[in-house]
Amino acid sequence: MGINISSRTDYSYLFQGMNSSKGNSSGLGNLNFLSDYSSIKNGSYGKLMRAYFNQDSKSSVTSIANNKISKNDSFIDAETTKRIANVQESTDKLKESADALLTTGKKSVFSGDELSAEAYDAVSKFVDNYNAAINSVDKLGNSSVTDKATNLAISTESNSKALAKIGITIDENSNLKLDKDTFMKADLSSVKSLFQGAGSYAYRVSAQSSLINFAADTVASKANTYTQNGTFGNNMNVGNLFNTYF
Repeated sequence: MGINISSRTDYSYLFQGMNSSKGNSSGLGNLNFLSDYSSIKNGSYGKLMRAYFNQDSKSSVTSIANNKISKNDSFIDAETTKRIANVQESTDKLKESADALLTTGKKSVFSGDELSAEAYDAVSKFVDNYNAAINSVDKLGNSSVTDKATNLAISTESNSKALAKIGITIDENSNLKLDKDTFMKADLSSVKSLFQGAGSYAYRVSAQSSLINFAADTVASKANTYTQNGTFGNNMNVGNLFNTYF
């Protein structure tokens, strides 16, 4: 609600209804907000605002913003936002394909007496989703997410010999490669030991993909961005406290 003061020349009437604080006979006990206003006006906030609107001070704004990003990742640009979303999507798909391999009984892709084309397709999809997840984490470059992905890579490396026997090898970028001929000739029990049962390789991948996804969610929950109009946005989950100033 606005206050019309254009018809007055003495602005002291604005404060005439304020009561004196207990023990303060000056009647100014409740005017401490004026000193707070002065602190905002002359302090760091004032400097930031002047730098923002000064065409010759773009470097000052950049310096302040970069310092904020490097300290706590509070402000994340649109490209990083997309990369976070890619990590979330790729790890969801990786977990889904790992869980499909874990399925037992009649619905299992390994239900027959030998490896089938369906089994190959399921493992091939798993490999593709694994690589997509690893690459999305690399592109994001966030340490907390990378740490979780490192644990996934360690699990894969620890099973490298068993994976190689069924046609899955690991390259220098930690990506997987599936050889169809080797896989189709592999021993069914060896494949099942990798992809079925609690504690199996697929079980660990499913769990670790969830942890990577959760780490990406945590980064997203702390992320603030700016809209195309220059206002402070909250396309992750943080409020728009500063929008009223622009």
